[in-house]
Amino acid sequence: MPPKALNPLAMKLMKGVIALELVGIFGAYGLFQMMNNSQDFRSSVNRKFPSVLEVYYQSNEWAGVYGVRERDHEAWSAKQE
Repeated sequence: MPPKALNPLAMKLMKGVIALELVGIFGAYGLFQMMNNSQDFRSSVNRKFPSVLEVYYQSNEWAGVYGVRERDHEAWSAKQE
């Protein structure tokens, strides 16, 4: 007996979930690239969403890229003086 085709509503929902996941993946990648390329952007993210910046720092450290957090803190403290 051949398998039953999915209900059209279920198929639309599945396509919607997949599209939403792709938007999330590309959005996260774009955010990472913006934070990776601009210290000023990281500063504004730090003011508004410090937990997001912490995730960025941790992902860099897990990837073996160290010193970004320290360079940012040095630059930001120099601007305040």
